[in-house]
Amino acid sequence: MSKTIYTAEATVTGGRERGHGRSSDGELDIQIRPPNEGGGTNPEQLFAVGYAACFEGALGTVARRERTELGDVSIDSRVSLIAADDRTFGIGVEMDVALPAVADAEEAKRIVAAAHRVCPYSNATRGNVDVTLTANGEPVRG
Repeated sequence: MSKTIYTAEATVTGGRERGHGRSSDGELDIQIRPPNEGGGTNPEQLFAVGYAACFEGALGTVARRERTELGDVSIDSRVSLIAADDRTFGIGVEMDVALPAVADAEEAKRIVAAAHRVCPYSNATRGNVDVTLTANGEPVRG
């Protein structure tokens, strides 16, 4: 049985070219602009921050379940806008996860793979978005 934990609400007008976005609580209030134009944020930046923040939460969930310490986790996130040959668009995601308290490379990769199974963003994009993960500099599979 599924249970809704939280629902975010926002309104966007003007789209990605000259838009404005605001969350229902007013905490997020941004200008939306194309990449490299300045004066605002683009959707890919928002997705990169949101996915990395969510993934760090998933890492914390895995660590609590396993009673392990990850240290001060850091995630470098990149989201690419990709034009396909059929004139559609997609995105690709790369996340480099640093787990300073996990010295064993295989353990770090296992933890990141477990977080990828738990993370809501990972579950929402699985099979539709190419996601590349590294743990302490080592490629993570699955």
